[in-house]
Amino acid sequence: MHLDQWAALRPGLSGTSDHGEKHMSDLEIRALRAGETDLFLSYPHEPVPGVGVESRRSYAELAEEGQYRPEWTWVALRDGAVVARCAFWGVPEGAHPYSLDWLEPGQEPDRIEIAARLLRAALAELTTPEGGRPEYHLFLPPGWREDAVTARAAHDRLEAAALAGYEPFIERFNYTWAVDGDPAPARSGRLVFEPVDDVEATEICLAAIDGTLDGYTNRDVARHGSAEAARVMMADLAEFPSPREWWRVARTPEGARVGLIVPARNHSRAVVGYIAVVPEQRGRGYVDDLLAETTALLVEHGADQVGADTDLGNRPMAAAFARAGYRNTAIRVVLQ
Repeated sequence: MHLDQWAALRPGLSGTSDHGEKHMSDLEIRALRAGETDLFLSYPHEPVPGVGVESRRSYAELAEEGQYRPEWTWVALRDGAVVARCAFWGVPEGAHPYSLDWLEPGQEPDRIEIAARLLRAALAELTTPEGGRPEYHLFLPPGWREDAVTARAAHDRLEAAALAGYEPFIERFNYTWAVDGDPAPARSGRLVFEPVDDVEATEICLAAIDGTLDGYTNRDVARHGSAEAARVMMADLAEFPSPREWWRVARTPEGARVGLIVPARNHSRAVVGYIAVVPEQRGRGYVDDLLAETTALLVEHGADQVGADTDLGNRPMAAAFARAGYRNTAIRVVLQ
């Protein structure tokens, strides 16, 4: 997705308003201090349903777990009242936040400029010395472009992010499969799944790069080459807090390698961490077998809900999720 596409959805999207910087002098913008959770929670506006994580998460609970922290949480104050706020999310043991996923520009006439200034101040502190900036992950409901209220809320956030230096990267489908709501996909009768060591898992990741439709993988290949992209992929998968022993290689009964599955858990629920079919085995419908086995293994390990995602451009994987009973529950727009 490109900024001109966002602009076409709301006439007048230009990156400026009639208010400008001259009205910014009455703002105080800063990170929270320890013990100021109530200040963040004093933001007076109700969340827009489905927009961002604010309508589906408890900031206070995740802050208690260390996934949000005072120094990663920023507010814009006008006359002492919170008029905009943002929070960067990270894993409890992490030294730096992973992503910006909470941004509320508020309802002031100059809200776009306020939010952009808020982000610029936060990013000046949270960008790593190596230049690593936390991505912006904006969660939106399916069909968000067709609803005027949702589209405006999304565009306020996207425009502010653009003014703060963010650029569009990808959009992803978010999926959910639930034990009590969707039929379980039938487990494969034509493949064998076995534990896999790091050497073979890396080999499969490297082979699967050929022809991949995944935006992150293609970005890493463009930056570093295929071998390093596979190494990065393995490192990212190893960061899941679920056991490494859950990973499986898929083979035919004759022993031919078909692919890799990574059933996993993140910090909130079970997820399809990774599924890959090697190029020479594509076109045989094996993705359905791999997804069914991943779902079944997660249920065996106690999951009553499984999350997954894939790029909007990865139509084959999206179709596989639909066949397996996974429902598209959100769209995630990623800026970098």
